[in-house]
Amino acid sequence: MQRFITHTLWPNILNYIGGSGGRKKLNIALFEQIITPGGHELEFDRIIIEELKSLGHSVTLYLPANAAPLYDYKIPVKHLPGEGISYAGVSKFAKLWLTAKREINRCRWFNTLHRLALAGEFDAIIIPTATYRYLRSLNLTRLKQSLVPVIFVVHGVNPGEAPMFFRYAEKMVRYPNIKIIVLTLGKNLFEHSLPNVSCIHPPAYTPRDIRWQPCVAQGRPLKIGFFGQYRKEKNLEFFLNAFVSAKFKFPVRLLVQGAAFKPEDAVEFNRIMEKYRSYEQIEFCSRGLVGAEWQQAVAGVDAIVMPYTAERYRYHWSGMLFTAIGYYKPFIAADCINPEILENYNIGCSFAAGNADSLKMELEKFVNTYYDKAEFYQHEFCRANEVFAPEVFVRNLLKAGGVLAKI
Repeated sequence: MQRFITHTLWPNILNYIGGSGGRKKLNIALFEQIITPGGHELEFDRIIIEELKSLGHSVTLYLPANAAPLYDYKIPVKHLPGEGISYAGVSKFAKLWLTAKREINRCRWFNTLHRLALAGEFDAIIIPTATYRYLRSLNLTRLKQSLVPVIFVVHGVNPGEAPMFFRYAEKMVRYPNIKIIVLTLGKNLFEHSLPNVSCIHPPAYTPRDIRWQPCVAQGRPLKIGFFGQYRKEKNLEFFLNAFVSAKFKFPVRLLVQGAAFKPEDAVEFNRIMEKYRSYEQIEFCSRGLVGAEWQQAVAGVDAIVMPYTAERYRYHWSGMLFTAIGYYKPFIAADCINPEILENYNIGCSFAAGNADSLKMELEKFVNTYYDKAEFYQHEFCRANEVFAPEVFVRNLLKAGGVLAKI
């Protein structure tokens, strides 16, 4: 009973006290097990950390044993027993063993977090990159009985995942402090609802380390950017074929940045670079970019291209698309990538995924009308960034997670 009063009842009473001086400033644990060396996971965690700090809360980053922080968030870092597991470069049979080991370690992490919460180390836990597998592991641990809010952030649910997601989410309904938040552009998930599952919009990624003005550029030559971790599903060569054959009314340059995580992806990216190296209007960058260097590269283009064809992008929000929103960069994208964005904001165009004729036609139209639409794009980006602002996202995250009853 004493623990219930200390960790659950008393914080909620404080949160209802009027006036900013009466609101409790929280100690929040952020547990991140993603160990890839870059990508939007770093920027996503940074949004949560920096926006929480701006609200006056303190944040501690918890990582698997021996995992080094991939970015200096300027907050305390602690480690939990059990190493992070990577599948990079392993065989199919080795992956089976590593999957079991990852499950065991996940249970260790969750039980340790539960113990630390009981000891009063923090007032809430945020797990920023969760899947239904985390909920499956949670069911095997004491963390499900947590006396502090535990927020699992799921970055989308596709139809194939939905049955397992709802199966394990339903098991958690009777545990009041387990909060599951799905980042989606829809209002619900396949017309299915549970009292412990909330849907909120994802955040736009915005520059944080460079001097930058939120505007749609109007200089020539127009510069288009292709960015991100390279995988075959990104359909890069498909786009390059369209780019070199398209007819533009003025000079257009293309920056292709790709950091391959798997060896086979690196081989493919190198092959593509060699094939198109003779085109002087195309510039390649074959390494990962982090922090200010990444932000400068994105800010330095006028538009962004996303020719990806993976169907999961209908249901999982695209980090690159939300980078385009936050950086005020009009884009051309396959119509499977978060189609709700172009339905509500006129900030680019789409083409039929995998259709070369559609891509070429829409690319020419997009480029040749870019400057005519620049002012209108600016207005639409302002609208979009009001909705997807990082500070709005974190406030919604806290509310949906039951951390603060009143902000």
